[in-house]
Amino acid sequence: MFAFMKLEISDWKLIPYAEAWSRQTEWFDALVRAKQEGAEYVNHIVLCEHPHVYTLGRSGKEGNMLLGDEQLRRIGATLYHIDRGGDITYHGPGQLVCYPILNLEEFSLGLKEYVHLLEEAVIRVCASYGIAAGRLAKATGVWLEGETPRARKICAIGVRSSHFVTMHGLALNVNTDLRYFSYINPCGFIDKGVTSLQKELGHEVPMEEVKERLIACLQELDIVSASV
Repeated sequence: MFAFMKLEISDWKLIPYAEAWSRQTEWFDALVRAKQEGAEYVNHIVLCEHPHVYTLGRSGKEGNMLLGDEQLRRIGATLYHIDRGGDITYHGPGQLVCYPILNLEEFSLGLKEYVHLLEEAVIRVCASYGIAAGRLAKATGVWLEGETPRARKICAIGVRSSHFVTMHGLALNVNTDLRYFSYINPCGFIDKGVTSLQKELGHEVPMEEVKERLIACLQELDIVSASV
């Protein structure tokens, strides 16, 4: 029996990746510890953007980062080796990042179901803009025209789970500078593209509006309580 389900939504705006990683790790560790001790705790959903940064997951291949240290400095980007699943991805201004730090047992979810729901939330956000998005077999994330030669990724998903507590999450390209993806093999793929809401719609999309729609879709899927 869990002490009490509490969930807080935080908007960290534009925040350096290292700071965000440290803060969510602190909340993650506190939640795991509270579960083990039978103490009260808080689930969190964090929304934010990052300055230009690349993150390489545990199973990532160094060769998927196509630039050296000096070249990274020239484009104003940094690289972090991190503790999530998945390969390499890019975060930057104009990309909506969502970090749920949740006790999945409260939501009666396994990790696979949880990732499926994150994908579903983004698929619904895309649909709200008239964009048909979906999944691609053996490729986590959200895709457009996934089973065709025009397959392009609009949202990357990578999570870490321990004791059924999650951290890291999803990165939805809203008004993202897609040129930064050309310096990597995104998520390890060399034959698929990337896209954004802005690119698909032909105009910039208000970030605050996308945040509201994402939270609303998470509410519909019972990941966020409508009373929060």
